[in-house]
Amino acid sequence: MSEPTTGASPPAPHHPRRSEVVFTADFASTAQWTAGRSSAYPGGGPVNPDDDKLDHLVDDAGHSRSGVFRATRRPDGTWDTGLLTTEDSEEEFVLLAGDVLEARVRLPTETGAWPAIWTWRDGGQEVDVFEYHPDHPDLLELTNHVRGSQRYVHHDAVRPGAWIDLRTEFGRHSVDWWLNGEQVFADRRGVGRRWHAFLIVNLSVCAGRYHPPPEPETTEMTYEVGSLVVRRPADDDA
Repeated sequence: MSEPTTGASPPAPHHPRRSEVVFTADFASTAQWTAGRSSAYPGGGPVNPDDDKLDHLVDDAGHSRSGVFRATRRPDGTWDTGLLTTEDSEEEFVLLAGDVLEARVRLPTETGAWPAIWTWRDGGQEVDVFEYHPDHPDLLELTNHVRGSQRYVHHDAVRPGAWIDLRTEFGRHSVDWWLNGEQVFADRRGVGRRWHAFLIVNLSVCAGRYHPPPEPETTEMTYEVGSLVVRRPADDDA
C-alpha cells in the first residue's frame, strides 16, 4: 500500500455520455467468474503473505458465489477467503478505457477485513474501485496504480456495516470516482487509450503490517456486493 498523493486537481463536473450495459455481475455464474485463484497472487494463489495478507483462497461457493464474500479462520492462522475474477473464466470479460463500473456494497464490520473491487492484468494494470479497513471507519482508499495517483476519502456515509454506492470511470485522461452520487476524486491522470484489465472482487484479511489483524475471538467476517454493472460509451461517443 502506498501513501496518498497530494495536490491533485479538484473534481470536474461530470457530463454523462450515452452508454450501454456490457456486463452485469452474476456471481453464481462459472462462465463469468473464476473462483479462488488469480494471477495477482504468486502462482495464482492460494496465499500472498508478501502483500500483508492472511488469505488462503478457496473456490468454495459459500465464500463468494452468493455475492457475500466471506473469510473464515483456519487452524494454521491463515483465513479461507473468497475471490472472484473474470480472468481465465469462460467469458473473460475485460474492462476497457472509458468504461464505467457501478457497484453497491455493504462494508464489513470486523477489524482485519480488507474488501476491494479492483482490476488486474499481466502483473499490473491495477485500478482500485475501492479498498476499506474498519479500523479507519470513515475512510475509503481510491487508487490508480497504472499512473500513480491515490486519494483517501473521509465521508459520513462510510462506516462499518453501511451500504454505499460506488461509481468509477476508467477514463483515458482521468479516473474519476463517485460515492453515493457525489464525485469525490478525479485524478487527471487516467489509464491511457489502450488500457484493458480483468475484474476482481474479493475479501482479504490483513496480517498486521499496515492495518491490525483480526481480533483473536473473530472467526468469520463478510462483506456483500449487492450489484455490479459495467457501462460502455456508445460507439459515436467513444
